[in-house]
Amino acid sequence: MKQDFSLGQVEVAMSPRERFEEYLQSRQKRVTSQRRIILDQVFSHHDHFDADQLLAELTAEVRARKVSRPTVYRTLSELVDAGLLRSMTLGGRAVYEHDYGYPQHDHLHCQQCDRLIEFQSQELAQIRDAVAREHRFRPTGHRMIVTGLCEECQKARRRPTRPTDLI
Repeated sequence: MKQDFSLGQVEVAMSPRERFEEYLQSRQKRVTSQRRIILDQVFSHHDHFDADQLLAELTAEVRARKVSRPTVYRTLSELVDAGLLRSMTLGGRAVYEHDYGYPQHDHLHCQQCDRLIEFQSQELAQIRDAVAREHRFRPTGHRMIVTGLCEECQKARRRPTRPTDLI
């Protein structure tokens, strides 16, 4: 029997934009058009990305060309602080993913192509909770990244048998 490790849905009370605007206002920061453009681009699709990839996407859009590199880095940091994005370090670079409205999950990371595969496992959460109970620890979450090679990279590494191999 095949297990389902897919991610479920999480109900949220506010849109990412409303949540970010509330966060900025609570810190007496302005809701600028550049911050809105970055937020809209980040939440226009669900992908893992780094700051350079986001900058490339923004540069491709005519309306977003006025967004500077420092503004992107500052806004990404604010989005993490606001609980909208989660940051992780992979291969020495900061990679971001949506946090707000997404369930707790873990990743498989291909060390060759940098692909990230998301999965959710109730068994892992049960092990986490059992270990926490044993140590009288109250977990608030966890992050697990399993490194290795994805199926495509494994296939690419296998070289075909050559006639000279048979000698």
